[in-house]
Amino acid sequence: QVQLEESGGGLVQAGDSLRLSCSVSRGTFNRAAMGWFRQAPGKEREFVASITWNGDNIYYVDAVKGRFRISRDNAKNTVYLQMDSLKPEDTAVYYCAADHSDPRLLRTGGRVVSGYDQWGQGTQVTVSS
Repeated sequence: QVQLEESGGGLVQAGDSLRLSCSVSRGTFNRAAMGWFRQAPGKEREFVASITWNGDNIYYVDAVKGRFRISRDNAKNTVYLQMDSLKPEDTAVYYCAADHSDPRLLRTGGRVVSGYDQWGQGTQVTVSS
């Protein structure tokens, strides 16, 4: 069974940076699109960023464009989310997810929760003002 494990979360101050990692065991990581989502208390899980199986196409939610960067290393079965200039509104649990059915993200650009078939347990990111 495919397992996804996030790491790199923590408590930081506004303006700081964090890099989240998501390692994928087993499965076919290099044939899956990957996405990052986040969920703040009392809110629905929302799309943050996605990347196609080969990294050729990347998508971001407007709120993080220019501050966050998604990347992947297929040799290490790992996807990353570099987060710079963090803001208090970025506070949330961050989840990585894998989409094996649409590796080129042709349907929705990876923006829809239901498009993913595997999820990690999440890592908390807290940004203080």
